[in-house]
Amino acid sequence: MNIVDLTPEATVPRDGWDRPLVIPKEGGKPKALTRTTTFIDCIEDKSAISDWKSRMTLVGAAKRPSMLEVVRQLDPEDADDKRKLNALAEQAQDISGANLKREKGTHLHTLSEYVDRGEALPAGTASRDLRDMAAYMGSTVEFTVKAVEKFVVVPELGTGGTFDRALEYAGPGPDGDRVEGLFIGDLKTGSVQYGGLKMAAQLATYSRGEFYDYTRFPVDTADKKAFAAWKKRVVPADEAATAYRPMPEVSQKWGIIINLPSGSGECTLHWVDLEIGWAAARLAREIRAMRSVKGAMRPWVSGVTEENVA
Repeated sequence: MNIVDLTPEATVPRDGWDRPLVIPKEGGKPKALTRTTTFIDCIEDKSAISDWKSRMTLVGAAKRPSMLEVVRQLDPEDADDKRKLNALAEQAQDISGANLKREKGTHLHTLSEYVDRGEALPAGTASRDLRDMAAYMGSTVEFTVKAVEKFVVVPELGTGGTFDRALEYAGPGPDGDRVEGLFIGDLKTGSVQYGGLKMAAQLATYSRGEFYDYTRFPVDTADKKAFAAWKKRVVPADEAATAYRPMPEVSQKWGIIINLPSGSGECTLHWVDLEIGWAAARLAREIRAMRSVKGAMRPWVSGVTEENVA
């Protein structure tokens, strides 16, 4: 893998719902955008993940039965108790080991950046991680990494998100014909057996974004007073526009998924169709808009009155 620019950006300021806060290109106060992954989440069938979470909650509770004594004292219809039950369910899932995959995935993402920069892995890296990184290096050798972890906004959808990689590639494409250019890439450290449409929508959205440099409007989010003042600041349009720059000409036809299941020592590459993905992203916009439509259900108006009953 050849390396060009691997300076990841720090985290963009976010609100209490973890939504990125950006200054609109036309100026004004900071505006909360929907995270790209959250925006397209509505097109995914969540039944499998919901069932899995239920199972892991039971496993966690079985490992720590004392939690059930607390549960028995809570009312699932009470607002405060609901929050406590939610926290207990999350705790049970953590006890079951449900969050280990996410933690391992974050760890592999960090290690992959060492590989992309051509640097030695940290001392003491586990042998299983070494095998994973060797597999990653072998599968991505034909790519030139142009950018890593860059934040982009898509005004058309009102979304903001960070893509994993911008990859330069020349060689056989998904149909066997030669392709070349810049492609949005994403590293997945779990199974890609399901969720292909969501992945395609995610990468398609990134491919239609533009870079936003939040460092133009710095703020210490840990300083609550300063952060509150920053959120009320009105930025002129000419100043706001300086934070935006167009994305290099990336493919809006194909994206690349790099699948490296944690601990497997195997890494595979997959093409994702971004035209299908973009259609899904626009469908997600319609679904989200429809959710705010009122009047789908109305009170029943009876034709029965005291007069016609008599």
